[in-house]
Amino acid sequence: MQSLCMQMMGVMGSTPSQFITNGVCKTRQQKCNESRYRSNQDLNALTVDNQLINPFKFQMDSSSYTRLVLNCIDSRSLADGRKVHQHMIDNGFEPGIILSNHLINMYAKCGSVEDASQVFDNMPERNLVSWNIIIAAYSKNGYYEEAMDLFGLMHRAGVKSGEFTLASILGVCASLGVVNQGRELHAHIAKTGFQSDISVGCALVTMYAKSGIVDHACKVFDEMAIVSSALWNSMIAACVQNELDLQALKLFSEMLQLSLRLDIFTFVSVLRACANLGALEQGKELHTHLIKIGLESNISAVSALVTMYAKCRSIEYAHKVFKRTTKHDLILWSAMLTGYAQANLGEEALDLFCDMQRAGMKSDQFIFASVLQACASLETLGYGKEIHAHIIKTGYGLDVSMGNCLLNMYGRCGSTDDVSKVFCLMTARDMGSWSAVISAYAHNNCGEKAISHFREMQRARMIANQSIIVTVLKACCDLVDVELGMQLHTHIIKVIIEPDICLASALVNMYAQCGMIEDAFRVFHNMVEKDVVLWTAMIAGYAKNEHYDEVLELFCMMTRAHIKPDQFTFASVLSACASLGALEHGKGIHACILKMNFESDLSVGNTLVTLYAKCGRIEDAHKVFEKMPKQDIISWIALISGYAQNGNGKESLNLFSEMLQEQVKPNQFVFSSILSACATLAAVEKGKMFHAHMIKTGFETDVSVANALVTMYAKCGSIDDAELVFEKISKRDVVSWNAIIAGYAQHGKSYNALRHFEEMQSAGIKPNHTTFVGVLSSCSHVGLLAEAHHLFDSMIRDYDVFPGAEHYACIVDLLGRAGHLDVAMKVIKGMPFEPNALIWRTLLGACRIYGNLELGKHAAECILRLEPEDDAAYVLLSNIYASLDQWDCVEKMRNMMESQGLKKKVGQSWIEVKNEMHSFAARDESHPQTKEIYEKLVELNRQMKAVGYVPDTNFVLHDIDEERKEELLCYHSEKLAIAFGLISTPSGTPLRIIKNLRVCGDCHTATKFISKIVGRVIIMRDNNRFHQFKGGICSCGDYW
Repeated sequence: MQSLCMQMMGVMGSTPSQFITNGVCKTRQQKCNESRYRSNQDLNALTVDNQLINPFKFQMDSSSYTRLVLNCIDSRSLADGRKVHQHMIDNGFEPGIILSNHLINMYAKCGSVEDASQVFDNMPERNLVSWNIIIAAYSKNGYYEEAMDLFGLMHRAGVKSGEFTLASILGVCASLGVVNQGRELHAHIAKTGFQSDISVGCALVTMYAKSGIVDHACKVFDEMAIVSSALWNSMIAACVQNELDLQALKLFSEMLQLSLRLDIFTFVSVLRACANLGALEQGKELHTHLIKIGLESNISAVSALVTMYAKCRSIEYAHKVFKRTTKHDLILWSAMLTGYAQANLGEEALDLFCDMQRAGMKSDQFIFASVLQACASLETLGYGKEIHAHIIKTGYGLDVSMGNCLLNMYGRCGSTDDVSKVFCLMTARDMGSWSAVISAYAHNNCGEKAISHFREMQRARMIANQSIIVTVLKACCDLVDVELGMQLHTHIIKVIIEPDICLASALVNMYAQCGMIEDAFRVFHNMVEKDVVLWTAMIAGYAKNEHYDEVLELFCMMTRAHIKPDQFTFASVLSACASLGALEHGKGIHACILKMNFESDLSVGNTLVTLYAKCGRIEDAHKVFEKMPKQDIISWIALISGYAQNGNGKESLNLFSEMLQEQVKPNQFVFSSILSACATLAAVEKGKMFHAHMIKTGFETDVSVANALVTMYAKCGSIDDAELVFEKISKRDVVSWNAIIAGYAQHGKSYNALRHFEEMQSAGIKPNHTTFVGVLSSCSHVGLLAEAHHLFDSMIRDYDVFPGAEHYACIVDLLGRAGHLDVAMKVIKGMPFEPNALIWRTLLGACRIYGNLELGKHAAECILRLEPEDDAAYVLLSNIYASLDQWDCVEKMRNMMESQGLKKKVGQSWIEVKNEMHSFAARDESHPQTKEIYEKLVELNRQMKAVGYVPDTNFVLHDIDEERKEELLCYHSEKLAIAFGLISTPSGTPLRIIKNLRVCGDCHTATKFISKIVGRVIIMRDNNRFHQFKGGICSCGDYW
């Protein structure tokens, strides 16, 4: 350093003659270089104890100080600038106006407005440049109000404004949003003739653009007589700023036609327009043009290119441009990070952030905003908290922008506690803050907190924007708070007049979720323009409220309106088809899905699986499942529950094992489905095993799982276990009560079912459609005519539940069992809708019991008209003929079935032994222990006859001799299952049998005898109800 100082002394002590080489004056460039060298030496001289080491006592003059100050401006070195200024003060040097102006400019450009202001205040006299520089200093450093105050002082001091002053103050007006003062200034400019100045014209265009008054900006632009690239740049930037991107591209095209000079500002604005429009091809053309004129490496151009490619979803191109650049500044890093974050490539964004830190770059608020957005997209709470801690360490305060980013990140990561902490720590909040906190609570199912903060926002006199209203409407949906939803709708009508499509969709969704489907349709109908989102919201609303016919009708209207459905539309329409059992409609929708390439969408695939499963086409459901490129937990649930619903519980259990092998963790819905499979199989031991697993994993407390357990135990014949589970449910919903009531009904415990029906209402739970099916069914199983009549009448009167086909079927069944077939027929004729096959099948079953051939024929004809492929109608009518010994008619029925390609459903019985299901059909000899089973049956038959059992051959509906009939009766499927259970289980163990058809009268009688002889409880579930045999008595009281 000392040698450098000695060099400095040499230069400062040189004589003018030493600047002559060979008698020839040095060139201007050489002089400039030497001047720059000398200023550096001057500055270095000052760095030694802040003293000028000069043995010749050379006096620093204004020119020397000016060179030093200008050098500090170029290097943006505040510390060196202060040293130069301090040297002036220490040496008593009084800077003149020009040097003082340079000092003000130096401090301003180095970010120290306070020092600039102090120099300005200490100036004995000032010129226009002094005022211009200090006003610009305050303006560029964000002190807009102070800049306006200085402008007022300038006028009061009698200093006339110049074009530079006016341009600065117009910028201040734009930043403060004081458009009225800007207009007054514009009027002053017009009077004083400065409007023709390019810098003033550009400032006017920018001021009006920032205020959103684009037509005024256009007027200024059109009135400018001088054609200037700067003015065109300002106008293009104004259009982009106000989302008039197409107009910006048009202006750029005109610039090219006029052969105006294109600079970096032009390209940056036009690239922004391309980014906003997603105009990738035009953006590529601009990129090519930048390469041709040599601006591709300009850092502003690179940042704009990266942003354009990222917004046009060409993130690979953005990455290539970024990597090709050798110099990366903070803006470029920010552009690339933002691109990754906005493309939901969170991992790539975080990797890039790590690269940036390794490169030694310091982060700013924009970098942190992008990184927090990446954490939000990945929902990585731990990393998000690390970034939060890093933000605090680097000294960034919790300003509004940073606070909003943190609120969004914590909200997306599901940490509502952190959302609350950050929001409380924010000293200043804007509309974005309220939107972020309300959205965080709403999307994390904290609807009450979302609405509470919305109320708090209203008390703070903040007017909610459409985004916040949409979010609060979602919270209203979650809480079914239709009152607040209606208040918001009123507010929308008063303030917004006509909602946009997004807001209308939110209103439709809110009304639909709250069950006010007519109000939802009114909002939908009143919208002149409807997009796919609004159509889908209305379709989903109808589906939610079980208006499935309207779903299909609205979908047809949507296609006629040439609105292309999306994956969400298809999911709702397929759901409606599944609920209606509309297989053909569903197939048509499936064909549309294939044409529009939506088959790979996860939600569409899941609803297709559900559709085919619910329509009984489980093989097709499985095919769709296997073709899906990816399955989630919902896919597995749809297929597992589909097999269970189609009576193939064994395959459900196999799929569950397969799912575990695929490392898919079961949730409460999977357990509910697998319990349903156990219920279908009456596999109580497997059910108990799953129950134990649920206790270990904590799922037992989930109400949906508990409800499924109640149903499983009830359907497996363990009604006592069902009661125990029910009693442990802390918060019972309507499904809980329905499950236990249905369980009691199936077990013939009608009075228990009716008692729980009363308790349900006392608990404040309103009975629904399913509840009444349960209680009416319980009355039917024991012949409670009066109670059933009272309940049926009360449905509409007291509970606003309109009877459906299932309720009428219960009444017809009750009357039919009691032998009141004529009354049952009157009930069917008086129904408010056409009776379906279920109603007629119920009546036909009663006709078979009582041998009413004429009414049976009528019921069978009605069934076959509705469902021509129903084999049960032929079989039941054939049984009536057989019971009346009309064997010719029996043969005729069989021939008709053969001609239709129909086969009688084979009767099967199942029993679970050692966690394995064993299946039997009548006269089955396929079981490995057939010999032992048949020997046991012979023994049982002998023991039963010894205590009074007489085979009832009336249940053998074949024209054969009595001995042969007895033999056939002996080997019915349920008897084979009982015999196998007796030889395979320890003495005293209850036996649980499932029968896929109604248990025959002889088997019912025989099972009573067997239960007494062997001293076992035998629980048998047929397709109608449970029979519990104990000590020679059945729980049904022989009424079934």
